Amino acid sequence: MAVSLKQALLANPQNFLALGAGSGLAPVAPGTFGTLAAIPLLFIMPSNPWLYGAITVLLFVVGIYLCDSCASYMQTHDHPAIVWDEWVGLLVAMFLVPLSIVTVILGFALFRFFDILKPWPIGLADKKVSGGLGIMIDDVLAGIMAAIVLHLILLLTDLGSLALQL
Repeated sequence: MAVSLKQALLANPQNFLALGAGSGLAPVAPGTFGTLAAIPLLFIMPSNPWLYGAITVLLFVVGIYLCDSCASYMQTHDHPAIVWDEWVGLLVAMFLVPLSIVTVILGFALFRFFDILKPWPIGLADKKVSGGLGIMIDDVLAGIMAAIVLHLILLLTDLGSLALQL
């Protein structure tokens, strides 16, 4: 009985994580599905900004290894199924954002916008940085840009008052 590539990928714990617990194996829009799968993480992240930031940095560093390992296994750079970087990028996008359905939808949409379009410096980093760091860095930059825009929106509107009482 032959093992499929999908089964082989998911059987390896490092690949399983790099593939966003399998969410990156969606047949269409794997980055979008991977980002959707990361939303529950937002609700279990600590509200303490120092701890949130430390966990996000740790996940970034772990992601460099996971993404590099999975890309090597798949013999390609930044395969669309590798979505750990989207998970970390969304956490970056939502840093210090009060959680509500509206802010999560906005954060998700802004992150995907910047991740897909890759304006400068995201596109430059995507082209110039290789390996696991290269896979991770463009999504972190997309998360930073999304966070800036989201915080500006919150500053100029009342959306921050819609925060969930967690």
